[in-house]
Amino acid sequence: MIQRFANGINEVKQMDTEELRENFLVEKLFEENTFHFVYSHYDRVIIGGIMPVSKTVVLPNYKNLRADYFLERRELGIINVGGNGEIKVEDKSYLVNKLDCLYVGKGNKKVSFKSLDKNNPAKFYLLSAPAHHTYKVQLMKKEKASPLDLGAVETANQRTVYKYIHAEGLKSCQLVMGLTVLKPGSVWNTIPTHVHDRRMEAYFYFDVPDNQRVFHFMGQPQQTRHILVASDQALISPPWSIHSGCGTSNYSFIWGMAGENYNYTDMDVIDIKDVR
Repeated sequence: MIQRFANGINEVKQMDTEELRENFLVEKLFEENTFHFVYSHYDRVIIGGIMPVSKTVVLPNYKNLRADYFLERRELGIINVGGNGEIKVEDKSYLVNKLDCLYVGKGNKKVSFKSLDKNNPAKFYLLSAPAHHTYKVQLMKKEKASPLDLGAVETANQRTVYKYIHAEGLKSCQLVMGLTVLKPGSVWNTIPTHVHDRRMEAYFYFDVPDNQRVFHFMGQPQQTRHILVASDQALISPPWSIHSGCGTSNYSFIWGMAGENYNYTDMDVIDIKDVR
């Protein structure tokens, strides 16, 4: 588990391309039968991924958590972005297909992951935050995630938003989690641009064609920076930072947040004419 420490606003203003990537980009999350985790000191969120191929893999524990097991004081949101898979929590199994979401509350000691077809393995994206209360394990299929069509062809941001873990969806302590799928011909996400000082955010980009990239914009609204992102890579977004992307093709991304509240609509909108 790699640690990423929090950076101040003035510090980020001075960062060059490599420094921005080292501090905010998570380049590798999926490797055969191997967990990859990044522990961020923004709201102590953990970003991770697992791609089980030839065997069932069990969620490990890490020394820096100072816990008896991973979810002793944490909750976990999981979204599959690959082939069909199965997650077992304690003694109960859940079929988690592409774009399905499983919430696992604190106190669950054993969580395991497997793919149903090793030739088309599942890719489980994981987001974990500290938890003070136990909520039950729940599965939400993508069809039940209240798909919402937004945007327009004229502004190149036609997209479908799926909301999974939030105040009106799957219950959690502080996790908010969902995803957005852009329509062919659309490239802009997260319009209008906004910040939310009460929580951090993590973006995970997927289904980006191999020869295409997403320009992810971050920083204060009047001090923006960009990071070039490939498929299956994630970004850490501080509470004071905007988080928008524009791709060289359409793509999909998972948005996940943790902090003071978990109301999906809690954001401070920035008029595009005021962005610099």
